[in-house]
Amino acid sequence: MTKGDAALSRSTIDLDIIIVTYGRSDLVRDCLDSLESAMPSARTRVLVIDNDSPDGTADVVEREYPTVHLTRRESNDGFAVANNVALRSSSSAYALLLNPDTRVEPGTIDHLIDVLEREPDIGMMGCRLLTADGTLDHAAKRSIPSVGTAAKYFLLRALGRTGSDYVRPDIRDDAVADVDAVNGAFMLVRGSALHAVGLLDERYWMYAEDLDWCIRFRKAGWRVVYDGRVIAHHLKGGSSDGLRRVALNYQFHRSMALFYLRHLRSGSKVLDVFVVAAIWAKFGVSTLTNTLRRASLNLREASSHA
Repeated sequence: MTKGDAALSRSTIDLDIIIVTYGRSDLVRDCLDSLESAMPSARTRVLVIDNDSPDGTADVVEREYPTVHLTRRESNDGFAVANNVALRSSSSAYALLLNPDTRVEPGTIDHLIDVLEREPDIGMMGCRLLTADGTLDHAAKRSIPSVGTAAKYFLLRALGRTGSDYVRPDIRDDAVADVDAVNGAFMLVRGSALHAVGLLDERYWMYAEDLDWCIRFRKAGWRVVYDGRVIAHHLKGGSSDGLRRVALNYQFHRSMALFYLRHLRSGSKVLDVFVVAAIWAKFGVSTLTNTLRRASLNLREASSHA
């Protein structure tokens, strides 16, 4: 999966595509296969950082994709740590952080690199991300959540509705616009911006590190841009029932608390304590709800096989 120099139309442009894996070799295969037809004209290196997958994912990559640069880690220290392993070794003009549960459409990466070449003040770009049912992954274009927008977002989700300003409903799905943040499943960053801003914050094990990074890019004067004219698919490969496991649910809420304390402090210690306590209260409620829903699903499955 490395383009030869003779085939380049833009030989001065280099790209590292970084994929962090932990299990689900089936999704990893599909992702890497999609890159075969989506590979840009730039000289491209694909790096897979495996977080000690328990199912032999690293062996699959090594055996079936010999041109991929594989790094085997001996522990699973999260998304930020693993991506940073690759980013530290990257000296390319651009780096694409890509989730293993994504499929990239042909022409998407070339298009975004063309935009970055024309607009040197853009530090990071994302594209339109479609979920498995063809609807927009609304995290592809986000505003930085405040206490109010976050509360509205989770309340509407609980009611089965959307419309929070957090997911930027004012921006058409196929539009191009500056946003506060794009989705960590597909983040194309300029190398010079990366070196100016720094690596992902490794205090986030998973979740919110993309929001944190986008804020830091923007504070350093770089634009973060959503381009809905091109597409990738984000299948969100996880448990089939859609219920977040307790460990991941814990990491999600831990990251939200960390993000709040780093970027959204109110100036009032009382309010800050209340917000963090509310985050952990939500963790407790969601854990209980998910446990009850999972138990109900298990009972229904047992009944159907009786």
